[in-house]
Amino acid sequence: MKQNYINGAWVDGASSSANINPSSTNDIIGHYAQADAQQTELAIAAAAAAAPGWALSNIQMRADALDKIGSEILARKEELGTLLSREEGKTRPEGIGEVARAGAIFKFFAQECLRLRGDKLPSVRPNLDVEVTREPVGVVGIIAPWNFPIAIPSWKIAPALAYGNCVLIKPAELVPASVWALTEIISRAGLPPGVFNLVMGRGSVVGQAFLHDRRVNAISFTGSAATGAKVAAAAIGRMAKVQIEMGGKNPLIVLNDADLATAVNCAVQGSFFSTGQRCTASSRLIVEKGIYPAFVAAMREKLATLTVGDALGAGVDIGPVVDQSQLDQDMEYIGIGREEGATLAFGGERVECATPGFFLRPALFTDCSNDMRISREEIFGPVGMVIPADSYEHALAMANDTEFGLASGIVTTSLKYATHFKRHAEAGMVMVNVPTAGVDYHVPFGGRKGSSYGSREQGTYAAEFFTTVKTAYCGV
Repeated sequence: MKQNYINGAWVDGASSSANINPSSTNDIIGHYAQADAQQTELAIAAAAAAAPGWALSNIQMRADALDKIGSEILARKEELGTLLSREEGKTRPEGIGEVARAGAIFKFFAQECLRLRGDKLPSVRPNLDVEVTREPVGVVGIIAPWNFPIAIPSWKIAPALAYGNCVLIKPAELVPASVWALTEIISRAGLPPGVFNLVMGRGSVVGQAFLHDRRVNAISFTGSAATGAKVAAAAIGRMAKVQIEMGGKNPLIVLNDADLATAVNCAVQGSFFSTGQRCTASSRLIVEKGIYPAFVAAMREKLATLTVGDALGAGVDIGPVVDQSQLDQDMEYIGIGREEGATLAFGGERVECATPGFFLRPALFTDCSNDMRISREEIFGPVGMVIPADSYEHALAMANDTEFGLASGIVTTSLKYATHFKRHAEAGMVMVNVPTAGVDYHVPFGGRKGSSYGSREQGTYAAEFFTTVKTAYCGV
């Protein structure tokens, strides 16, 4: 059994859970510890005890530790990427790419340890100086999702440690292996006991403890909108700092003047790669009527060339969905789309492969409207819908007509429309002539409206969440 890591030691859980390969359900990757309330309490106590010392730790020591972690991740990216794809289902090249991103994140924040800035200002009153500095928040509880098993934990863990916080992390129950492997690397980086703690287990046990214990000063959560609302309410109820990343129903506008090959590439990459299981996936394809027939034909032609199969197989473009529950949800929405009158123009059926797994051919709906359930609710699978638009203005209005606001994209050769869209798209991230899914590790990540709550993740903007500002006056 793979153990939890608490207070600098590996410890057995109260029970264990099997980690199953979605490409081959007969393949059990391993058994991973499940913490109970008592073990979770020990982890919280360890982090709280270590927090004062780590907050004042030497920044060069922090930088060296994070750089060492990042270097080992990058050196082992093929091994770790294979493990990631085996447990989550994205293709091996996608898994390796995600691991490489995780390594880059740690190396980026290694340098951020040395770049924490403040201000020294004159007071409006005589003989006073004012210093504005940033200090660690304290103990950070991290609740991670299953769709990016190492990248999302890394972009939360790395800044938390860089800015002097202690970490408690609960990975998603479906994908513990990647975070366990990351923890094993972190365990050899020279951090003091209690600074970093891995607590695998159920959300109703481990996650609830993080939310309600006053020694946990901040909560960083990525997951569904429904769970995110509960997390926010619990954290705000005890005045803990909270950062929440939730869902998206991201639009990709294709205008009449778009380059068709670029539009199809953006749509296929954004909607269907990583099996559509990305919060930045462009599931609403809003297409101007002049290019609509050609776009739909080109999409069907391209989707017919994609291979669905074992995530570790050579030449596979799309792996399985993550588990039976997600597959059932995808199939339910495909049924809803048909009932609503949309045309299933391609795919949407189970795929039989050599091994038992959760394989689904990408589904493309056409003749959709923006008020259909499939156009308004996040499906989180390889299901896209094409919505006709009368004009750019009509397309923009539909793009913004959603409760979400994570990513929004447009494909156009018009500088006028591209410039207008960047200003008027109601989203935290805007893409022009590139897929909505796929962002750099050194720039802020986050959305608006129902997609995000709290300050941004990643890049230098991560300091807003993982630090607190102190203003100090000094008589001279």
